[in-house]
Amino acid sequence: MPADGPARVRFAPSPTGWLHIGGARAALYNFLVARQTGGQFILRIEDTDRKRFQPQAEQDFMDGLRWLGLEWDEGPDKGGPYGPYRQTERAHLYRQYAEQLVEQGHAYYCFCSPERLAKLREEQRRKKLPPRYDGHCRHIPPEEAKRRVEAGEPHVIRFKTPREGSITVHDLIRGDITVANKDIDDYILLKSDGLPTYHLAVVVDDHLMRITHVLRGAEWLGTFPLHGHLYRAFGWPEPVWVHLSTFLKPSGKGKISKRDADVFRKGHKSVLIRDLRAFGYLPEAVNNWMALMGWSYDDRTEFFTLDDLIAKFSLERLKPSPAAVNFKKLDHFQGLHVRALEPGDLARRLVPFFHRAGYPQVTAADLLPIVPLIQTRITTLDEAPQMAGFFFRPQVSPKPEELVPKGLTPAQALEVARRALAVLEALPDVRAETTEPPLRALVEELGLHARQVFGLIRVAVTGQRVSPPLFESMEILGRETVLQRMRQAVTLLETLAQQEAAA
Repeated sequence: MPADGPARVRFAPSPTGWLHIGGARAALYNFLVARQTGGQFILRIEDTDRKRFQPQAEQDFMDGLRWLGLEWDEGPDKGGPYGPYRQTERAHLYRQYAEQLVEQGHAYYCFCSPERLAKLREEQRRKKLPPRYDGHCRHIPPEEAKRRVEAGEPHVIRFKTPREGSITVHDLIRGDITVANKDIDDYILLKSDGLPTYHLAVVVDDHLMRITHVLRGAEWLGTFPLHGHLYRAFGWPEPVWVHLSTFLKPSGKGKISKRDADVFRKGHKSVLIRDLRAFGYLPEAVNNWMALMGWSYDDRTEFFTLDDLIAKFSLERLKPSPAAVNFKKLDHFQGLHVRALEPGDLARRLVPFFHRAGYPQVTAADLLPIVPLIQTRITTLDEAPQMAGFFFRPQVSPKPEELVPKGLTPAQALEVARRALAVLEALPDVRAETTEPPLRALVEELGLHARQVFGLIRVAVTGQRVSPPLFESMEILGRETVLQRMRQAVTLLETLAQQEAAA
């Protein structure tokens, strides 16, 4: 299979869990290679692990990839010339090729019981030996083995790893890797239930689907030599191999575990694509973040759209060293991409987050005038309803004590609120250019800080201490709403001042 020309690459997840950044980054890199070379990106579901199989996982993969913009050319939902694209639908192929290896002397039937294998592992553990099959069935005469298979005796098919010499396999970014054959196990290729292990299925499928480049996780480096042996036993040309860098904890110490992922989620971070989407991260930011954990274009460029990545990505600049997951960088890229959106695009993307937060009536048109006020003030999209939900509430309910600026008593705050209300009532409208000058004049007249007066008005009209720019927010709310909320603030402060006077 040629290393140049249009590439055929695949993302081949196992549906035993949700799409995470490790898998998504592998999918992204594969997608980039396909689009850059005018080739094909294939989605293949490796679903032979039936014990851990999760029925919803396949849809999660598809939803996550599509959200990221990584559309595939062939797959279980689309078909294609090399299907089917689920391994459980290809079982007959694996037995055929496993039997071929047996006939050629590269594999053998193994009849060892689970009990014998467990006893063997325990003995090896006790002797502090690496766990490995001892070759007990390796030398059974072929005729006898075939007779036992035909009689229905439970069995697996194991690869007959050469006992002498070594094998050298080549990784594009790691170079040659040489391993002594005596250190490679006789791995199971076909299980007793007739389904293949990963090792057989991945080699057969990649060959039959004409995969030219295999970009996958570094966890497969340990069995990389076995896969090289399998290709050579079949007499097939090997693809270009690329084993991507591993992800480390944010501290840089140790790989990320499921326990770490649960902790991240509590802090509104996650390594799961479905969570990042729900939290309001942009797919553009997630792609940008993932791409730079294991690859760089140069020492300066950090902002990439998907089109930028297609144009600039190169396998040669991938880094084999582990990459620490840095959520601060994710937030940094999120900020860059949020600010780069056209206001109308951001408004459209914010709609579902407002609906989810309890504002089902909100439309993109409603959000359009608000977007300029919050676009530089939010990180994730789900922060927008917290910051700007007050625009869509019939009324707000500020805490009376929050209406009292620092350094003032409730009675003094009441006086400020009354004076501010009087200024606003005298104005014909609440446009920013109408309200700001007289309210700033009021600050001077009262001899107070602007943050005291404007802070009181902010809490009164928004119900919160932190909000988008005050005068622009008042303009969008409209004169009647602003006056109604200011009058409510005066009433609340009257009650608070009375309570203090009575205390």
